[in-house]
Amino acid sequence: MKAAVHPLQAARLAALRSYDILDTPREADFDELVELASIICGTPISVVNLIDENRQWFKAETGLGVRETPLETSICSHAILEESFVEISDTLADRRMSDNPLCLGDPGLRFYAGALLRTPEGLPLGTLCVLDFQTRVLTDFQKRSLQLLARQVMTQMDLRRALKNQTVLMQEIDHRVKNSLQSVSSLVKLQRGASKDDNVRSALDEVSLRLRTVSLVHEELNITSKADEVNLGRYLERLTDLLRANVVENVRIDVAAEELSIDSRRASAVGMIVSEFVSNSLKHAFPDSRSGVISISLGRLSDGRARLLCEDDGIGAPPVQSGARRGLGLRIMDASVSQIGGVSDVGVDTPGFRFSVVFPLGA
Repeated sequence: MKAAVHPLQAARLAALRSYDILDTPREADFDELVELASIICGTPISVVNLIDENRQWFKAETGLGVRETPLETSICSHAILEESFVEISDTLADRRMSDNPLCLGDPGLRFYAGALLRTPEGLPLGTLCVLDFQTRVLTDFQKRSLQLLARQVMTQMDLRRALKNQTVLMQEIDHRVKNSLQSVSSLVKLQRGASKDDNVRSALDEVSLRLRTVSLVHEELNITSKADEVNLGRYLERLTDLLRANVVENVRIDVAAEELSIDSRRASAVGMIVSEFVSNSLKHAFPDSRSGVISISLGRLSDGRARLLCEDDGIGAPPVQSGARRGLGLRIMDASVSQIGGVSDVGVDTPGFRFSVVFPLGA
């Protein structure tokens, strides 16, 4: 006998869809709960069962060997119409199961007990159930244990949904921040176009580049599947592509960056170091159409840290005199090094110019 449609079917199915759990791979957290239910109740079969519109689907199962079955043979589709716990000591003595081929088979399912999986709003999504090929009655301890385990199943599902919603919210925030930065960048470009002062135009170019550097971080956050985690290698590749747009023909920018994960705040600081170094090199290292190369490299060290190396083969830079004020670019780079908890080394007495940073990958 096929179960009736739940009276709140539309809301129930919408709630089930909101968990985004149907047709997902098996997970140890759920597998262990059904295994424990089977052990406690002494049954060969235990299932985390979700009742979809036209099927019942199993997030976890032991002793069954399939991931879904049709609603026509579903005992759980009857259970979700009942109270929080259903026990059928003998399925063949229950009119709802008397024609069920799963119960009439040899061996047939003769015993069923299920604890409802309910949303915080009270909508039933399915059950954590145990089944046996012989009639039986659960003890009070077994019934209570099954209900507690069902709550643990819902806790796992609620946690996953909350994490998914948080991730979606973070992505939406990053998308809006990125759009806001792009709007500000556009206004800066308009102001630059209206200015006749070369110094003002140059300053606005630098502001625009810094805004774009930060915006790229938020674009990376929209790409990654993990909240607040940026693929630093890919980010530097994209940032270098952006910087190449400002490079004259006689200068080349090379990048070799290992794909390392880092939080967005520190990724932004690393990006600022690279963009400031390239900007400074383009201004000072290659006068009079001198040819040269700017090299950016990033790699993991054996002690859990990473090393960022920025180099050019230009004319070099004079040493900074004791007590002298460092240029704005170097001060921004120094501040960025501090943000990532790094240690920097500046090569001012070698051909060209070098800025090296070693920093921890962890927070």
